[in-house]
Order: sequence, then structure tokens, then C-alpha cells
Amino acid sequence: MRTSASFPILLAAALAASPALADEADSGGREVSEVVVTAARTVLPANALPLTVDVIDKSKLDQQVTISGSVVDAVAALTPSFSPTRQKLSGAGETLRGRSPLYAINGIPQSTPLRDGSRDGFTIDPFFVDRVEVIFGSNALQGIGGTGGIVNQVTVGAPKTEGLSGRTLLQTVADDEGHGDGFGYKAAGLLSWRGGAFDATVGGAYETRGAFYDGRGNRVGFDTVQGETQDSESWSLFGRFGYAVSETARLDLILSRFQLDGDGDYLALVGSRAANRPTSAIRGKPPGVPARGRTESAAISYVDDGLWGGHLVTQAFFNRSRDTFGSDPTPIPTFQDARIAPVGTLFDQSENRSRKLGAKASYERAVPGIEGLTATVGLDLLYDRTEQVLIQTDRSWVPQTDFRSIAPFAQANLALLDGKLRLAGGVRNENVRIKIDDFTTLASYGARAVSGGSPDFSDTLFNAGIIAEPIPGLRAYASYAEGYTVPDVGRITRGITQVGVDIDNFLDISPIISNNREIGLELKRGPLQASASYFWSTSTKGQLLVLVGTVFEVQRQRVEIEGLELNATLQTPIPGVTVSAGYAHLLGEADSNGDGKVDIDLDGANISPDRILVGLNYNQGPWAARLQAQGFLARDFKGADPRNSFGGYALLDGSVRYDTGKWGGVTLAAANLLDEFYIDYNTDTQQPTNNSRFFAGRGRTFTLAWDYRF
Repeated sequence: MRTSASFPILLAAALAASPALADEADSGGREVSEVVVTAARTVLPANALPLTVDVIDKSKLDQQVTISGSVVDAVAALTPSFSPTRQKLSGAGETLRGRSPLYAINGIPQSTPLRDGSRDGFTIDPFFVDRVEVIFGSNALQGIGGTGGIVNQVTVGAPKTEGLSGRTLLQTVADDEGHGDGFGYKAAGLLSWRGGAFDATVGGAYETRGAFYDGRGNRVGFDTVQGETQDSESWSLFGRFGYAVSETARLDLILSRFQLDGDGDYLALVGSRAANRPTSAIRGKPPGVPARGRTESAAISYVDDGLWGGHLVTQAFFNRSRDTFGSDPTPIPTFQDARIAPVGTLFDQSENRSRKLGAKASYERAVPGIEGLTATVGLDLLYDRTEQVLIQTDRSWVPQTDFRSIAPFAQANLALLDGKLRLAGGVRNENVRIKIDDFTTLASYGARAVSGGSPDFSDTLFNAGIIAEPIPGLRAYASYAEGYTVPDVGRITRGITQVGVDIDNFLDISPIISNNREIGLELKRGPLQASASYFWSTSTKGQLLVLVGTVFEVQRQRVEIEGLELNATLQTPIPGVTVSAGYAHLLGEADSNGDGKVDIDLDGANISPDRILVGLNYNQGPWAARLQAQGFLARDFKGADPRNSFGGYALLDGSVRYDTGKWGGVTLAAANLLDEFYIDYNTDTQQPTNNSRFFAGRGRTFTLAWDYRF
């Protein structure tokens, strides 16, 4: 693994230049509030854990969503090691620290790793999200999927006051030239009631999005197959119903439904990479059904903060998603079958169908007789059934795959020297079974008969760390944590071309074990909050997306990633004014020839460019404003086509809000304030001869919003 010579210089500069740290501090560096990160599966505050954690609170989240429109874009704008978003419905290639993050809502996994459709960032309207917890690096805190980290969206809580309360939102979005088909609108409302031990919250949100325009005033091209957020409409329903069983115990039922449908009003207009003319769009109806996604979720939880002197958390959940991929005007070669129609004439499109049932339980308390020791024991259960079908001809592209996981775990946290030193560690045992019945691949893969099976996998995952806080406001930590997930089994099984494959002996579907070693330093003294972390992450049999023909398939290779993250926030002498800065430097390599040594760079489909984030904030009285810049640095990829090199670009966003008090607040936001023309990172670094997937980023866009609480 190569080590950048710039690391020592950047580390020295770190504490002179963050996303908001999870805890606040007063001018003397003393902690004045503690934020409990629920995704960490403990009631201990974030500063007691050997992790890099960021909590995006409601005000910051709403500010970013008004600028960009989605939770994924909000997280990316505040997290240097998160890749540039694609501004599409699909998040394929969007990574955290060079690996896929696990998206969750209240701890319920939204990802579908058995056949990753990459729609997990769009499963709830951000209007119903109270905060976002980001845990960085490989870990198994939430089970499968957290190889890059965890992005947990915590929904609105129970109402705090008796009687009726609520809030509403109205907003409109337009490009800077006011194109008639570029307007978007949103209306959302939430109504809460609390009476004694009972409370209820219900809400709905509707949003319609117009076409996007780039910095040259041309329509942004449509990814008609993977799906778009432009030219779409979405509906979201949310309900939370609670009952206070006692002073310490509470029962909650949370229901949600989210659906986003493409309108299908445009056809792709092929661009030219040689002429730097991106793909655009013209009015027209593509064949088939436009891309769309639907997610439904139900969870019931019971929490008792005072059970036998400890903290009990239980949850049972159901999650179902159906993601339809759009169509291409030219019949896709992969779907051709001469037994059905002449090759080159058969039209089809696919749909992912996934259903999860799960249960989680954990109990945490101080251990009697051992001062400073807190222990947690728990059990996670998960059942996932996923398949991918071709909806026009009723063929199975990915066979029905059943996943079952049983995972007991235990964690311990020992405070020494009056809390100035902490030792943390834990163990989790993942017992997994993957069941696939006999199936036959599509004709384009040779119509191979594959013998099904039920392979079992069992792995014990460890984590350990040390945290030192020698003086108030200065914290250092070092940690080791193992992450666990399954590869994209669907991509692997659907692409089998060999004869006589037996799933029971097919090692390519074995789980991915990733490990994360990290050292970090945080400073919170007076007006300054700063952090620096350096990490190494490896997996001996990782997962890479590699283009085979016209379809991305999975290859299992050794992967090594290392990176440096620097963040800082400074309260200036000017009342209400703060400045923030962040930087991430990532290196990633893979083993292309199977000799056990990495030899090529991870490409743009698998790792992000280095990033610089700078923000200027003002928050005083009824006014709040933010000006932020995002710089994506140039990058070359060793072992890749030189035409996939990335030249870099920079974007400037802004937002201003005035709270009238009695009549609510008004926000005006602008994304890409300077109307920069740029090419999307994901498509700029892949498929250098594919002119139909050469997408520009969105140009200057204005959002005007009014929100009201009562």
C-alpha cells in the first residue's frame, strides 16, 4: 500500500483548520452536553467511544436539504470522506471512506446487499428525519453492511408537550433561467398529539421535481435505466404511536412508506466525450415503465431506561422494498434470448424485490462490584429474501435468495483514572446461511444450470479501543474494528458462465470481512473544535464493481484503503459567526491478478477523490446563513485507462433564513451559486467511450421554502 508524502504536512496543519462534533463545549473546554448516538448501540456519549462520529442535527440537516434536496447530499456536503453524489436515484459508486455505508432508519437496515440496487439513500422523506448519525469506518455494530460506516437516520421523536402540535413546509425549486419544466414543488405536514401516557404523530409529504439544467443552460442527461430524481414525484407517509408504560419504559410503533416514481417524459440525447458535450435530454416517452422505487417499513420497540439498574432496548421490524429499473431505447444485450425473439429485438427491464424481518435486543448496565465498568449484551436476528426479475417477460435474472443471520454480541467499556482513560472492546458472532434454489442463468450467460444450496458461514468479529482524555477538551483514541457484509450475491449468481457450478461450493458468495484500524485526536478548547484521524482498512476478499460488456459485475479481490481526515470549527470574535473546514485524503488499491498483493488503484466506481470543504456560518437572532465551498481534487488511477483521469472541480452553495417568530421561517438557498459547469465524477471516471452516460452536474438552482411550527 502506498503512503502519501503529503500526510505529515497535512497532519501538522490539521489543528489549524469539521463537521460538527457530537459534543458541545463551553469556553473553558468543559463538556456541557452529551449526545447519545443510538446507532452505536449504547447510552454512553460519543466521547466515551473509540470511534469517529458525527451527528448532523435538525437545523443543519434542514439547511443542507433545502440546498440540495436529499439526506445523501446533505451528508456528502458535510463529510469530506464521503464521495461526490451522482444526483441520481441510484447511489452506485457513492462511498464513505472508500466503501459502501450502511443506510439505516432508526437502526433498520435500508440496504439490500444480496442484490444491491443502490436505492437505499431514498427510502424516507427528509422532512421526517430529526437527525443523522454518521459512524465512520468498518464495524459490525448494526450487523451486515457497515464496511464503510453507518448513516443512521433518526426520525422525529415523541411530542414533548401536552395537546396538539405540528409543523408544515411549503417550498419551490427552480433553475436560474426559470425553465418551465425545471420547477419543482413540495408540501409536507406533521401533526402530533400527546395526552397523558399516549402520544401519536402522523404526517405526509409530497414532492414533484422538474428537469435539471447544467451550468451551460442545457438539460442534464437522464439515466433512464438506473433511475432519476429529476422529472419525478414522490409520496411519503409517516406515523409514530407511543405509550409510556412507566416512568422509565416506553412502547413505540413507527410506520413509514416512501415511493418515488419517474414521470418518463424525456429521452436521452447522446453527447460526445471528445467534444466535451454531455448527454442531454429531449421530450419523449421511453419504452416500458419509468424507473421507480417503493419502501415500506414497520417497527415496534420497547425501551426501559431503568430495568434492574440498566438500559433495555428491543425492536422488531419489517421492511419491504421494490425497485424498478427503467428501460433503454436500445434492447439490452444481456436480456436477449433467441428462444423468445430474434436477438436485438427483445425489450425487457428488471425489478429488485426485497423483504426483511428482524429483531434486535440489547441490555446495558454498570457491572456491580467493578467500578467504572459498563457492559452490554445483545442478540440480532435478520431474515432477508431478495430476487431480481425481468418484468416484461417474467424471467428470473437473480434467483430468489434467502439470507438468515443470528448474531449474539457483547461489549464492555471500562473508565479508569476518573474517566481520563477508557478501555473498550467487544465481540460479535455472525452465523449466516444463504439459501438459493436450483436455477438457470439467462441465455446471454449461456443458460447455465446452477445447482442451488445452503452454504453456512460463521465468523467471530472483534473490536477494541483505548480513549484518553488527559485534560478537559483533549481526546485521543486508537481502535480496531471488524466489519461484516455479504457481497452482491445477485450480481455474482446471475453472471455465472461456468458449467456445473454448485452454490454450496461457490466461494465467490462468501462474506466480506473488513477491518478498520484508526487513530484519532480531538481538541475542544475555547472557540476551537478540531479533529484528525488516520485509518487503514483491508479486506482479503473484498468486492469491486467491474464493467463487463454493458453491465457491472462483481469481482472478489483483495482491497486496501487508507486515509486521513481533518476537520475544524472556529467561533470567530464576530458574534454568531463561525468558520469550518474539512479535508479527506484517500488511497485505495486492489489485487488485480490474485497474487495476494495490491497492484492497481481503485477506480471512480469504488473510491472518491480527495475533498476540501469550507463553510462560513452566521447565526444570530432571527437570522441564519451559510456559505459553503466544496473542492474535489484531481485524481489519476494507476492501472486504469488514462481517459478516466479526473480533473477536479469546485462548487459554492449558499443559504439564508429569517425566522419571523409568529409566522414561521423563510429560507432562500442556492446550490452551485456560481453556476459552474462540470462533469459528474462517477461518469467522468468510467466508460470513456460511452457517450450516452456522460452526465454534467446540476447548474445554479434556487429553493424558496416556508416552514411553520405550532
